[in-house]
Amino acid sequence: MGRPVGFFEIISADAERARGFYSELFGWSAPADQDGGYALVDTNAGEGAIGGGIGPAENPGEAGVKIYVQVDDLEKTLEEAVKLGGTTLVEPAPLPGDYGRFAVFADPDGNPVGLWG
Repeated sequence: MGRPVGFFEIISADAERARGFYSELFGWSAPADQDGGYALVDTNAGEGAIGGGIGPAENPGEAGVKIYVQVDDLEKTLEEAVKLGGTTLVEPAPLPGDYGRFAVFADPDGNPVGLWG
């Protein structure tokens, strides 16, 4: 059985501009409601829609779009990604609140992919 995409993230050098752009273009709601200007996105697509976040880039070259795939075991999936040619970028770490944990790896082409569990 495949694993669902559970979250997306848009990181921008100008997060406020990105929030305005995507809100206007797609009708999303993305108020900057967390420290540092990070915004949880409501795509207004109804129950069961994938949620996301828009936030500021903290380091040069960090801007971009990333998906987070829901997995049962972060460590095991990260280990498998490395075995298949990926590289660990962020070790498993807790998310704020009750949102679980996350990790990030780069696929063999260097694309960052998040894991959420």
